[in-house]
Amino acid sequence: MADNISAVTDAEFDATVLKSDKPVLVDFWAEWCGPCRQVSPILEELAGEHGDKVTFTKMNVDENPVTPSTYRVTGIPTINVYQGGEVVKSIVGAKPKAALLKELQEFIG
Repeated sequence: MADNISAVTDAEFDATVLKSDKPVLVDFWAEWCGPCRQVSPILEELAGEHGDKVTFTKMNVDENPVTPSTYRVTGIPTINVYQGGEVVKSIVGAKPKAALLKELQEFIG
């Protein structure tokens, strides 16, 4: 499978996500999280289809504890969309592709 989603770390978060010119979707996930594995291929598809409008990234919460705690990410998967340095959308839990498309419509429409 093509990897359309780059990993982002605590150290890179500010430059990669908060200072981006376009909306950035961050998938907060962990290796041990079953629902995260369900949503991952869906996000890969979306990134392939809409990567020109939204930058898709993922963050391993076990390896990068600072950012999730800063943004009060308590359950995973949590998908946050950042625009202009702010969280403009937060989607908690694994959702089917149609539901994610609906939630992300304002950014990819």
